[in-house]
Amino acid sequence: MFAAGLLLLPVLPPSRLPAQALDSLPNAGPSGKLWDPSRAGRPLAPVTARDNTDAIQAIEKQLRCTCGCQLNVYTCRTTDFTCTTSPAMHQQVLALADQGRSGPEIVDAFVKENGVSILMAPPRRGFNLAGYFTPSVLILAAAVLLILALRRWTRAAAPAMLAANPIPASPEELERLSRALRQDAD
Repeated sequence: MFAAGLLLLPVLPPSRLPAQALDSLPNAGPSGKLWDPSRAGRPLAPVTARDNTDAIQAIEKQLRCTCGCQLNVYTCRTTDFTCTTSPAMHQQVLALADQGRSGPEIVDAFVKENGVSILMAPPRRGFNLAGYFTPSVLILAAAVLLILALRRWTRAAAPAMLAANPIPASPEELERLSRALRQDAD
């Protein structure tokens, strides 16, 4: 097959191939030009410095995007350019910030509108505290149980080890055993 390709090379040198054949995408035209603007997706508004201030980022990182991606609003709007939900939520955050509301007030406005499920982490109050403390309490309890089980196993293993390796005999007993072995050897 390689030899057949070498035979065709003099017949169709690369300089005589049509421009479309050199392009990596079929039906896209020559490289560097976009023939179908609908392939590029929706046009995005230009990003300003106000869009990515630390305060706006901190607020958006507390809010879950409602498009179903399970990302926070900031991450969704800066990574998933097909999402239309996170830019709308971003505009809502900017509008509330322009009204002079603080970060917690903006978050509270989203919670009033969408419920607590809009938050990336549940608030640290009421029954939600169980979600924060239960994992560490369970890990601590498992560690205590593991230590108790290991102590029990090592105590149970000690008599078995003594049975396998008895206490060494006294010098008199060793002398008696060595005499018995010499008598058997004779």
